[in-house]
Amino acid sequence: MCVVCFVKALVHVFKVYLSANYAYNFRGWPVDFRWDDVRAAGAGSSSHRALTCAAAAAGARSQAQCLLQQIRALPGQLASYALAHSLGRWLVYPGSVFLTTRALLPLLQQGQERLVERYSGRRAKLVACDGNEIDTMFMDRRQHPGSHGRGLRLVICCEGNAGFYEMGCLSAPLEAGYSVLGWNHPGFGGSTGAPFPQNDANAMDVVVKYALHRLHFPPTHVVVYGWSIGGFTATWATMTYPELGALVLDATFDDLVPLALKVMPHSWKGLVVRTVREHFNLNVAEQLCCYPGPVLLLRRTQDDVVSTSGHLPSLSPGDMQGNRGNELLLRLLQHRYPAVMSREGQAVVTRWLRASSLAQEAAFYARYRVDDECCLSLLRSYRVRCEEELEDEEVRGPHGPAFPWLLGQSLSSRRRRQLALFLARRHLKNVEATHCCPLEPEDFQLPWEL
Repeated sequence: MCVVCFVKALVHVFKVYLSANYAYNFRGWPVDFRWDDVRAAGAGSSSHRALTCAAAAAGARSQAQCLLQQIRALPGQLASYALAHSLGRWLVYPGSVFLTTRALLPLLQQGQERLVERYSGRRAKLVACDGNEIDTMFMDRRQHPGSHGRGLRLVICCEGNAGFYEMGCLSAPLEAGYSVLGWNHPGFGGSTGAPFPQNDANAMDVVVKYALHRLHFPPTHVVVYGWSIGGFTATWATMTYPELGALVLDATFDDLVPLALKVMPHSWKGLVVRTVREHFNLNVAEQLCCYPGPVLLLRRTQDDVVSTSGHLPSLSPGDMQGNRGNELLLRLLQHRYPAVMSREGQAVVTRWLRASSLAQEAAFYARYRVDDECCLSLLRSYRVRCEEELEDEEVRGPHGPAFPWLLGQSLSSRRRRQLALFLARRHLKNVEATHCCPLEPEDFQLPWEL
């Protein structure tokens, strides 16, 4: 009996030891990778330019302003700064609030233990260029890639504003069989710092470098998956590293300003717009248009978080008109296929976006008699023609001929509408779920490629 009790005590001590190893006091953990561990000319220079271009542009504008204008703007700047560093940050990134982490700590520790024990997860501390320590977890499936070779691909998961890798969006690609790299925003869980856009971008930069240069995944095998506000860092990564293989955006938005105005008092409009633009400029659509690779948008049909349809606490079934994912798709298609997305193309895609079920989509498709094979033939022939004209690999880009494509200028209005619908359906999929509902593994798909 004493021996049994002794063994149980040892097991308990071992579990406590594991829990302590993966507890949220991350300060004593050794650094596994630093942002400057790799001095690759291509990756380092492009990342450095992306990190500093915004600051350089802001500096140029500041120098152009006269002293009187700066003095007049000072009260507004102070008010904007105070809002951003208090209520604003708590609203935009509630997961960084200390009480939130404390309340979720038991669940987060259980999530860590589950990833380590069931999926052989490897925790690592990364140091970004701003000195913040980034908490990551890597699940490697390359030894057992599965029948479709999914484990050979790495999915980097970018969580939402209250998401942690321990219990966040990485569960869908992980259960679907992919290798997965999760990380926490600065100020979330074991990561240090505060989750402002520049800090988030710096964290994403070191995460991508870690995946490419320490985990040794080829860029074309790396998929970036962003859920909700994670769409900002996901699009930043693919904009800065255009050689990455694919981008999946789930329940995200085009711009934070419309969503911020929805929840704040109307009398605060000027202050809210200024605060978002100066401190939380999550320009997802702008960054998305800078990525030339395959993209898939997942739009949730019961999502009231990224919708501006009134101020109701929940959406009525089928109310998709205010979903900001619609604007994200329109911006992407208008950038890539401007001739196709002329007045007729934009109008028909806007009507198609109101469909909230597969049955409605099929009916809409049938009404316009979209011929998938004909559309594919048009796109492929245009691509081949461009590749023949462009022999320089740098001009052609890592994913083929650079966008925008001028395809569609000689097409009739009817053919343009059909091609616009075909492209919209290939770039956006509906998922019958709320904003915070975990994505089912079968709903996680890789983007369509020509």
